[in-house]
Amino acid sequence: MAGLKYTIPLALISFAFALVFAGFVGVFRSYDPQVTGFKKVLWFILNNLLAFYVWAFRSTPMLVQLFVVFYGLPKLGIEWLQPSAWVAAIAVLSLNSGAYASEAIRAAISSIPGTQREAAQALGMTEGQTFTRIILPQAARVSIPTLANSFISLIKDTSLASTVTIVEMFYLSQQMAAVTFEPLQMYLLVAAIYAIFVTILSIPQRYIQRWADRFVK
Repeated sequence: MAGLKYTIPLALISFAFALVFAGFVGVFRSYDPQVTGFKKVLWFILNNLLAFYVWAFRSTPMLVQLFVVFYGLPKLGIEWLQPSAWVAAIAVLSLNSGAYASEAIRAAISSIPGTQREAAQALGMTEGQTFTRIILPQAARVSIPTLANSFISLIKDTSLASTVTIVEMFYLSQQMAAVTFEPLQMYLLVAAIYAIFVTILSIPQRYIQRWADRFVK
């Protein structure tokens, strides 16, 4: 019940936000508009800010990030920087997973041969049309397995939410182990439940991949 009430919703909500962050960051850092002047400066600044975001969340442990957001930010004395446990957990899980997933999307976009861009330009497509009609659909198909792995990792990472007082499965197993004095039994049980959840939630990946590959021979 703790898994259905806390773990699964936490993973699904966080991954939905992570996909939004990853899509924006991955596409933005892969797209190179032919602009000059002030627009080029703004593009350069924003691109470096997004690169810093990816670097910061990939270079530090998620546990530390949770502690900084939930326990550290309130010490600044700013009222709106005092998130609830759910807000802190969703924010960190989604931003962390989004940083990794954005690199998967960026790599998928970079894997598309440049000759396809040249062919699209020869047909009279604009730069934006080439990106949205030719590059992105193929990159989305290529990135499905990696994004599915990110989702699986996110499900398991929800166990860290126990450190910010969310009563999810691992938190409950710790409490039960303290009462029953059977830590091995409790932790093996929660590991089995995680494995079941991951297996069930991984099933749609096969169908999504099959649908995405329907025109690939």
